[in-house]
Amino acid sequence: MALRHARTARRAALAALGGLVLAGLPSVAAAGLPPTAGPAPVAARPPGADTDEPPAQLLRALQRDLGLTGAQASERPANEAEAGTRAGRLRISLGERFAGAWVHGTASENLTVATVDAGDVPAIEAQGATAAVVRRTLSDLVAAKEKLDSTAARVQTLDTPVWYVDVPNNRVMVRARSRAAGAAFVEAAGLQGSDVGIHTTTESPRLMQDITGGDAFYIDDTARCSVGFSVTGDEQQGFVTAGHCGAPGAVTTGYDRTAQGTFRASTFPGKDMAWVATDDQWTATPGVKAQDGQEVQVAGSVQALVGAAVCRSGSTSGWHCGTIQQHDTSVTYPQGTVGGLTRTTVCAEPGDSGGPFVAGVQAQGVTSGGTGNCTSGGTTFYQPVNPILSDFGLVLTTTQATTPAPAPAPQDGATREWTEGRVYEAGAVVTRDGVRYRCLQSHQAQGAWAPADAPALWQRG
Repeated sequence: MALRHARTARRAALAALGGLVLAGLPSVAAAGLPPTAGPAPVAARPPGADTDEPPAQLLRALQRDLGLTGAQASERPANEAEAGTRAGRLRISLGERFAGAWVHGTASENLTVATVDAGDVPAIEAQGATAAVVRRTLSDLVAAKEKLDSTAARVQTLDTPVWYVDVPNNRVMVRARSRAAGAAFVEAAGLQGSDVGIHTTTESPRLMQDITGGDAFYIDDTARCSVGFSVTGDEQQGFVTAGHCGAPGAVTTGYDRTAQGTFRASTFPGKDMAWVATDDQWTATPGVKAQDGQEVQVAGSVQALVGAAVCRSGSTSGWHCGTIQQHDTSVTYPQGTVGGLTRTTVCAEPGDSGGPFVAGVQAQGVTSGGTGNCTSGGTTFYQPVNPILSDFGLVLTTTQATTPAPAPAPQDGATREWTEGRVYEAGAVVTRDGVRYRCLQSHQAQGAWAPADAPALWQRG
């Protein structure tokens, strides 16, 4: 069986979370009382980690695009992976009082966790984080944004093309072409002006249409897009990409113009996700093209925090890095509105659509659209990968062996047995060998990350 094309020989397994993670943290929720202040928790290596350093090509890109020193580039992914675990534990312990979390600092050395109750400050600081006491819970902010989402289904939003939850500033933001347009959108949603910030902008997000994010592929011999991440669905190999790249049934050819596959499913607008089932001669790998012919080997799909560094691969503009600005962003393109996107400072250009975003060695999403370019800079949005895997019943191809995806997780909130291949959102509750666990960070479950062996991802109790 022929391989898709020549790959670098290096296939060493990389750190499961791309850096250090916490192990053995005390459970604030179980104690029922805020812990007393003390030293920051001690970090430990994640399950399956066998290297101290993220891929060299990722470190070089972080230095170039974020202006970091070599030491800062090396420290940043480790700090971000470790902060994600602490933020997940605090999210569970604070419950409805939780108002969001984000990393900041040159090497993401600082974690801030927000709450609406000043009584939570000692518990937050005991976990080595900075506490921010704010007015609105994360649930309140999400509910306000959902009102804007609902309103966008019945009013024209080309003059208010972007809106999102701004966690660090504890508000919902609308980016509008004029203040009047923004105010009208907010009023139509039944929200108060004091609850929603309006930023005027001339930006007009567009789809990054004829591109690649590792390898190029062609749709019906006309359009070009980028391969996102390799996946398996019902034992069928393939890859995920942007939904606007093709409709179900569209035929694809590969980077070399040989027959490749068919769009099995596609959603756009609303979401921007698709997957292509490939022919037998194409072999799924965990590789993502980086710089100078090198690859990053994907180890999982653990969602990174706001403020974390991400890197993107595209056939037009290559390998570039930036930071996550907001999750759950809604964007209006001329073709329609897409919700649930992540907004980043990474540049992109037409031809980069569908390409992969990674944080360390964790898959984050596929390029949707944006503004600007890689000469003057800009904003790029990606469709998170975990919803793609969940919606289409796919398993991400990683450096770990993973079983086929099971049926989608029940939505009734009941506790269910932990199952390999299922996508779990932060806060989900499962049982494993008769023990109850809560999910700390959104991810697709892998055999090497069973709850008892993955304190970075699961909290007992």
